[in-house]
Amino acid sequence: MQSEKLTLISHYLCPYVQRASIVLAEKGVAFERRYIDLAAKPDWFLRVSPLGKVPLLAIPQAGRDDAILFESTVICEYLEETQAGAPLHPADPLTRARHRGWMEFGSSMLADLWVYETTKDAEQFEAKRQVLAAKFVTLEQELGDGPYFAGEHFRMVDAVFAPVFRYFELFESLFDSGIFDGKPRVNAWRKALAARPSVVEAVTADYRERLMAFLHRHDAYLLARSKLAA
Repeated sequence: MQSEKLTLISHYLCPYVQRASIVLAEKGVAFERRYIDLAAKPDWFLRVSPLGKVPLLAIPQAGRDDAILFESTVICEYLEETQAGAPLHPADPLTRARHRGWMEFGSSMLADLWVYETTKDAEQFEAKRQVLAAKFVTLEQELGDGPYFAGEHFRMVDAVFAPVFRYFELFESLFDSGIFDGKPRVNAWRKALAARPSVVEAVTADYRERLMAFLHRHDAYLLARSKLAA
């Protein structure tokens, strides 16, 4: 495939795509989006995606096919290293390494959320609710005065957590899970990220409807729990 500017190969609901989109926007990089159906992956996608996953970043190469990067962390680090704009990692090596550790912590929460949103089992749902609540306690203890993870500057670690919080914009509207109770710093961070233009624009306007349809397709216990709370 060939293009004239960066292309982010995407899926409408993928939180890892959102990470890459946020970093691209924060770096001020013009890019195109190309959405695919992960339930019916096209042949061209399977040829260029070694893991069969999104996101991919297609990078134009003069006279040749685009270079393809896969894995959101790799894409985001490449953008940090090659693009202008405010740095998204701290300059201090130790602080930068700590931020990368918290990025992995954010990825672990996405794995928990996958079970939380797709399970049909009440006990498994409750177990993941408790796991997520405990991880947000850990974050509450790590956060400072904000508004972002490490203070006034938006960092790459914020780009990792923004898609985590976005899930809860829908989930918490269905019923009050208690996950965010007694966590003022987490709630302030969550609010600041939701208002950030790069975060807002990382998904399409119909994201909420698409996520609801996803929950219905999986017959998610989350929907049954919301009816019990009504």
